[in-house]
Amino acid sequence: MAAPTLTRKPIASLQRNPADPRQHVDWVMLAATGLIAAFGLLAVYTARAKSLELSGGDPLYYVKRQGIALVLGFVGMAVVMAIDYRRLRDFALFFYLGTAGMLGAVLLRGSTVNGAEAWFNIGPFQLQPSEFAKVTLILMLAAYLARDRTGPLPHNRFVGSLLILALPAGLVLLQPDMGTASVLVAIAMGVLLVAGASWRNILMVSLMALVTVAVVLGTGALDSYQKDRITAFVNQNPTKDNRDIVLQVQNSKTAIAAGGITGEGYLGGAYTNGGYVPEQHTDFVFSAIGEQFGMLGAGALLVLYGILMWRIWRTARMSRDQLGVLIAAGALAMLAWHVFENVGMTMGITPVTGIPLPLVSYGGSSLIATLALLGLVQNIHMRRYV
Repeated sequence: MAAPTLTRKPIASLQRNPADPRQHVDWVMLAATGLIAAFGLLAVYTARAKSLELSGGDPLYYVKRQGIALVLGFVGMAVVMAIDYRRLRDFALFFYLGTAGMLGAVLLRGSTVNGAEAWFNIGPFQLQPSEFAKVTLILMLAAYLARDRTGPLPHNRFVGSLLILALPAGLVLLQPDMGTASVLVAIAMGVLLVAGASWRNILMVSLMALVTVAVVLGTGALDSYQKDRITAFVNQNPTKDNRDIVLQVQNSKTAIAAGGITGEGYLGGAYTNGGYVPEQHTDFVFSAIGEQFGMLGAGALLVLYGILMWRIWRTARMSRDQLGVLIAAGALAMLAWHVFENVGMTMGITPVTGIPLPLVSYGGSSLIATLALLGLVQNIHMRRYV
């Protein structure tokens, strides 16, 4: 009887298959995303645990709800990663008009929180369409501006992009929500810049945004609460109108300063446990992180954001087509503006606008939309060879 022989697979079959997108997941980006989201669960818990206990509530109340949103977000992320982003381009207009319709509907049937009519109540949960409008705006602008040729962006394409921006931005301003509107403008500027718009065009967008802010403030379209947010940044001395906002920022700055290098410790901190910073589990969650975990903990979170933004930038560089480049550029612009504005307002260096800290602030709509967008960036990275 002949001795059995060992069969060997060809070496090529043991190598990574460029045609299989599953072989090209950006695990560094995915790990950074997961670590930031985990940091967020910890921050939301520590920001409200003591106050919930004192009031007889469940200290895990917000963490459980955030956890549900996190699971849904990662499921959505997986679904987006599974569908070729070039096929999603065909549905960009449908998604864009869908979220615009939701923005219009929320003005008629939505609930008002902090002066903005921006949420749908769905049982025990709330849905904020403007968070998803950020993602669909990125996809729509990228689909509209992607082209085979290189060179400066044609004027008609620039004007068309402004019209695409105007619909969701205008509906958001009617809520009114200046913070989200600023994010939409930042997204458009980032995509337009990478698409080849001249510095004159970018300057024009900036001036238009400033004029819009001035008009909205001058006509009294903003709720008094939101107007006080902006005027409090200019005049940080407490007055009858802006006292609550000014004290919120001052207490946030004091909490961060009290944390020092290493922080007051887990579940520590007089300002966090005393509830001296309103909205500390949402918009001002960074102050809870700074007080409890100090500069080291806050710095570690910012490093994770830096890694995430680097991987998005890297994906844009590696993309095989302009559609992927522009989607990644929009994602990078959105994330960078969110982090800069949110961290800045907790330290008093930017106006209080109410935009969340991505993946960290309590809020299901923001969490799910951000994870879906990061799934879209992963999609581009996975298909850079096919």
